[in-house]
Amino acid sequence: MEMSGGYNLSGKTAAVTGGARGIGRDIALALAAAGAKVAIGDLNLDEVRATAKALGGTVIGLKLDVTSPASYAAFLATARSELGDIDILVNNAGIMWVGKFDDEPDAVAGAQIAVNLLGVIRGVKLVAPGMAARGSGHIITIASASAVLPTPGEASYGASKHGVLGYVKSVRAELHRSGVRISVIMPAVVDTELAAGTGTGAARQLAPADVAAAVLRTLERPRFEVTVPGYIGPLNRAVNILPRPLRDVVYRQMVPNQVKQVDRAARAGYESQFGE
Repeated sequence: MEMSGGYNLSGKTAAVTGGARGIGRDIALALAAAGAKVAIGDLNLDEVRATAKALGGTVIGLKLDVTSPASYAAFLATARSELGDIDILVNNAGIMWVGKFDDEPDAVAGAQIAVNLLGVIRGVKLVAPGMAARGSGHIITIASASAVLPTPGEASYGASKHGVLGYVKSVRAELHRSGVRISVIMPAVVDTELAAGTGTGAARQLAPADVAAAVLRTLERPRFEVTVPGYIGPLNRAVNILPRPLRDVVYRQMVPNQVKQVDRAARAGYESQFGE
């Protein structure tokens, strides 16, 4: 995969969380293909090492639990030691439970906040100060269209992604003129294990490579808020000027109702990891 205009990342070091499979894997592949040295982190050490080996280029696979301060710090320390200072951080690790809000176990809600929100906060805190001291760097967080859209069946997941968007908005304001760029990418439903058995609403289902391509475009031409597909952002802004009753009608047509559409059998294997 190559960036448009011949843009390349030679000499840059990137760290990608949740990089063993799915979106994270394709992001790491795209970064490596553009010339970056890449450290990918994931919970399963054997799997992340196998992914790193398969990707080619200068890619290393390291164990990472984004809910553990010690694990995250160790991941970054090893990445710096082997590849150099982190120029690009891609906060990609995430989990999602789908179903009625009052059926969701408290532990599962807590796990989504711990991984999806606090994991991002931890990564930003660990990386941004060094970037600011050097006067350059780019932190990209993979959120979700659920960060700006109301999605039935994804209440806690949506809350975590709304939280991510709010957090990076404030961090971006604090880092004004620091040389550190902040971006948040918000894709619609992507064909990954996380989204197994869910509906797509009005948008087509994306491939992980679509999100990876958005990461590369954002590095080449930095923007703060990026939706995938791109029309979701402008459409959502237009919908938000409508009176609430009409807005609700449009959202019901536009956004998938995962309570009604979810295939629980298709999600059983993935959601078993939450230990309900």
